Amino acid sequence: MNTFASASKAAGGGAAENAAAQTGDTRDRILRATLRVIGEHGVEAVSNRRLAKEAGVALGSLTYHFPSQTELLRESLLLYVNDEVARLNEIAAVLRESQPNVETVAAEVERLASGELGPEAVAELELHLQASRDPALQEASARCFAAYDDVAAAALQALGIPDAESNARIVVALISGMAIRRLGTGQTDATGLATALVTLFRGVQAAAE
Repeated sequence: MNTFASASKAAGGGAAENAAAQTGDTRDRILRATLRVIGEHGVEAVSNRRLAKEAGVALGSLTYHFPSQTELLRESLLLYVNDEVARLNEIAAVLRESQPNVETVAAEVERLASGELGPEAVAELELHLQASRDPALQEASARCFAAYDDVAAAALQALGIPDAESNARIVVALISGMAIRRLGTGQTDATGLATALVTLFRGVQAAAE
């Protein structure tokens, strides 16, 4: 291959990579705009025109990337989950390296669960509710909880909690229930979550002895 051809191929490859990056950026902007709209106004407020304006993209670009609303809702839920799991995995890794005890982990979970819940957290709840009415979204909802279960199981394994995978689902249900309570009541903390987790962990350990 001559130098000109090599240069042309390299330029073409660079252009293709840039186009792919722009495509990914556009999809990401649309999905994050979807989460904001759902979190602030509910699923019923989702429309192509509104999302295109919120994301700062052309209407045709939105429909090109997401031909159906079901796909858009599913992908927005999975984007949120992927972000959350990445964040939680980093926390779990730190906890494992520090050789934590039950009380330390429970206190850290309560600390992380406290504070203001943003529109994305509201959007996740809205999307789970929507999945109860739309079977096409149920797979995404199931993948969401499976991802949370995996992170919780990793933390339980680090603590030496027996039957980590099964008990992870209970932990996730407890934390999710606290989040729903906070969303509905406007509470700004998760007081009592640490105590509940310690009670659960100690109970499981005692039952296994």
